[in-house]
Order: sequence, then C-alpha cells, then structure tokens
Amino acid sequence: MSNLKKVNAFRRGLMRNLTKNIGNSIKSDSKPIDKTKIKKVLICRPNGRLGNLLLITPLVQEVTKTFPGCKIDLFVKGFLAPIVFENYNNIDKIIPLPKKPFKELIKYFKVWTLIKKQNYDIVINVDQNSSSGRLAVQFSSAKYKFFGDLPENIQLPYEDYDHIAKYPVYNFRYFLNQVGLEKNDEPVALVDLKLSEKEIENGKKILNDIINPHKKTIAIFTYATGEKCYCVEWWGEFYEILKKEYPDYNIFEILPVENVSQINFQAPSFYSKDVREIGSVMANVDVFIGADSGIMHLSSASKVPTVGLFSISSLKKYQPYGNNSVGIDTNTAGYPECLKAINLILDKGESHKLHAS
Repeated sequence: MSNLKKVNAFRRGLMRNLTKNIGNSIKSDSKPIDKTKIKKVLICRPNGRLGNLLLITPLVQEVTKTFPGCKIDLFVKGFLAPIVFENYNNIDKIIPLPKKPFKELIKYFKVWTLIKKQNYDIVINVDQNSSSGRLAVQFSSAKYKFFGDLPENIQLPYEDYDHIAKYPVYNFRYFLNQVGLEKNDEPVALVDLKLSEKEIENGKKILNDIINPHKKTIAIFTYATGEKCYCVEWWGEFYEILKKEYPDYNIFEILPVENVSQINFQAPSFYSKDVREIGSVMANVDVFIGADSGIMHLSSASKVPTVGLFSISSLKKYQPYGNNSVGIDTNTAGYPECLKAINLILDKGESHKLHAS
C-alpha cells in the first residue's frame, strides 16, 4: 500500500471513529410525519464512484414514492451525479463535496454553509459509516434526521438485507415506521438509470454499426479495478468458450475508460466516456457478463440481464438483481456454471418474447 493510501485509510478510520456516535436516527420526542408536508429532502452519499451513485437510485425512488411531489437534493462527490440522475425529474440541487477538502477549503466550507441554510424537512444519510454523511445530517436544520443506522438491538428480517442498494431502503422504512408512517413491505425498486426511449434508440443505432443486427448479442466487460479484475488467461479461455457455445450470437466487448482489453481486442468493441451512451448501448443486448464494477452496475441500471462475476468483493452486498440478473462466486463456480446462468437468462428472454407475442 502506498503512503498516500495509508494516509487516506488512517484519515477515514479516524473520521469514522470521531463521527460514529453522532446523532440518533430515531428520537423519542419525534412527532408523527405528515407526508403531505414533506417537500424538501436531502440524501447524503458523499462518494463519486459510478457504482455507488447508481446504487442509491432505489432509495431515491423510495423517497419519491413515499413523498409525492417532494424535491430531492443530493450531497455527493465528483461530477457523475448530474449524469446518473439526469432523468430524475424531482432531483433539484446536486451538492458536490470537494475531492480534496484540505486543498479546497473555501469550497469545502461553502458546502456545509449551503446545507445549513436549506430548510430541509428530512435529511437522510445512506451509509452509516460515512463520516461526511453523518456530519451533514447533524449539521442540517431538518426536523427529521436519519443517520443511516438502526438501534443496536434491531435486526430487520430480510434475506436480501445485506445488499448495499437495499438495506438503506429497509432502514429508512423502519425509521418512517417509528415516526408514524405505515409499514411498507413492497419489493425494493431496481437500480435504474432511467434511460429515455430516444437514448435507447440511439444506443441501438450505435450497436448495429458494430455487430450483426440480425443476431442476438452478448456483451462482455473484461476489466475491473484492482483485484476484482480477472486475469488475461481467465478471460482468454472464457472468450473461446463463449464463441464455441454461442456461434450464432454476436459477442462484443464494452471497453473501460482506460481503453484496455483482457482479450487483446479480439472481439468487436465499443468505447465511450459517456456514461449514458454506454448504458444506452447495453440496453439493447440480450445479456451482459462482467466482473463487479461500475459498468456491471450500469448494465443492471440499464435494465440488462446481467451476469456479475465475483472473486473478491461480497456477492450478497453487490450482486445485480432484477431483470433475470444473477451474481456468480467464481471461487466456487467455474465456466460451466457461468454458461448455465447465461443459458437460463437467454431461455427466459425467449419465453418472455413468446408470451409477449
């Protein structure tokens, strides 16, 4: 680990320890919420990674459905949030926390001043371990403050509770139940980029220039960051198996921003730095296969049946869900299990088309 990473790890650990006892999500003197009076909400997820921003879309949908007509501000990092939430009509302000607070002190303090000045009805922290998120909730003047955690003696009885897109929704529902709202047991919403029909149609045109438009299409993404990235040998063998198993399918590769390929660019490929354009292209394929990454979550958010490959990160926490998607632990499952999952997705797709016709 580099010295910079060590310093950042120490800083994050120190801030977590300093802020872990800030706030009490559920106050005994809280009056019941009048849903009709909740007009302005702040959701805090000060993280700039594509996957982490996409994974809060179920919570945004939950808040929107619970409080129709409300406006939502997002406290985030980086520049991707306006792109991810472009088609969420009730998103009002995007409040970005500077990536390097100590080098941008004026911007840093302006953020906290802005949060303090806003008259929020509810402020929600997504990740209970986020020191900046907890501070934002505490610093706000909102009547209802949710710090993202549950009382120590509470465990919610959901089999999928560990999923990072779902437990913030379950926790928030518990909080609302404690302050007078009815219990909600509906399934958690899907991760959703909310691509428009025009975007999807444009993605289809781009894709048709790359592959044979008369064949079904399998998209692969061979890259991932750090240890999550499968080696050249793994992908090389898997690509050969895919070609042999699916001779009548297009197999094409989505390239990462680094413009590298673990199969040495053997397949037709697509490169773009435009997140929504990438999603619109993927929205037109029959199945996506890739390791746990922001692009895997982008595939899921584009409503693509997604096969997520996991070797390091937690399957229960990050696996794609909905749209016939599946996560595979490649520590215990090999290529045959991957093919079985792909075939099941393709069979379900065929069955859906037959019923639709």
